[in-house]
Amino acid sequence: MSRILHQPLGGNEMPRFGGIATMLRLPFVQAEADKRALDAAFIGVPLDIGTSLRSGTRFGPREIRAESVMIRPYNMATGAAPFDSLNVADVGDVAINTFNLLDAVRIIEQAYDEILELGIVPLTLGGDHTLTLPILRAMKKKHGKVGLVHVDAHADVNDHMFGEKIAHGTTFRRAVEEDLLDCDRVVQIGLRAQGYTAEDFDWCRKQGFRVVQAEECWHRSLTPLMEEVRARVGGGPVYLSFDIDGIDPAWAPGTGTPEVGGLTTIQALEIIRGCAGLELIGCDLVEVSPPYDTSGNTSLLGANLLYEMLCVLPGVTHR
Repeated sequence: MSRILHQPLGGNEMPRFGGIATMLRLPFVQAEADKRALDAAFIGVPLDIGTSLRSGTRFGPREIRAESVMIRPYNMATGAAPFDSLNVADVGDVAINTFNLLDAVRIIEQAYDEILELGIVPLTLGGDHTLTLPILRAMKKKHGKVGLVHVDAHADVNDHMFGEKIAHGTTFRRAVEEDLLDCDRVVQIGLRAQGYTAEDFDWCRKQGFRVVQAEECWHRSLTPLMEEVRARVGGGPVYLSFDIDGIDPAWAPGTGTPEVGGLTTIQALEIIRGCAGLELIGCDLVEVSPPYDTSGNTSLLGANLLYEMLCVLPGVTHR
């Protein structure tokens, strides 16, 4: 007996400017019994109390959803037809503690424990990059140590920020210390700008990470790079974490810590499409800050990248 799969609301059923704003205009699913039927789900984490410069990412999930109304079901470039093969819905936001970062981290981990226990692959709308740490904690309980494809302008491996061990710039150092990552299967793409010391990126390399600085990506297609990435991180579960500030602020100005000389939107698509065939067990798109996104282009890009992540999940059929 064939399953009934959720479908995005079509533009001829309800005007794109109307209706309730869910990701890709998918059904909003809240009851646990209904969640059990899902293969993947979009989930918002409206967090910005882990940021170090410009706040505003608490509004990221809402604006990404609003800008996602233009996205249609079929990927005309890759042939991916995610809604023909996966049951997908929007399960709403994690109700974080907006006054206490450590408690918010606890709440996020607990929420993802529940999502993963239901067999759902989470696609996360951020929120600042602190949120990836509790997600990786939940992932280890379900999958063991994971490989990582991390797109970002920053390595996020600070030992502390103003004395605090958990913030958006410490995420992956804590992940290494907590043994959440299979370090030989970690690739960081797009790192650039300046460091607090001359050795900032060397810490990553010493852990076994493959570090691809932005300059290595300038003026070239990243399709060949992604062949290398697949060979390196394949062979086990992989998590994809995409900080929107990995993209140059010319295309994505709405973020808290913009850095010039970044990736293009085309390269972003190449990176995500290049993850096809990996055992992806979750993805996130973080650091969209709508107060600095006057055109809406950053949120629109974030929505499209999340759709592309959906299109490369295991089990997606192609037309």
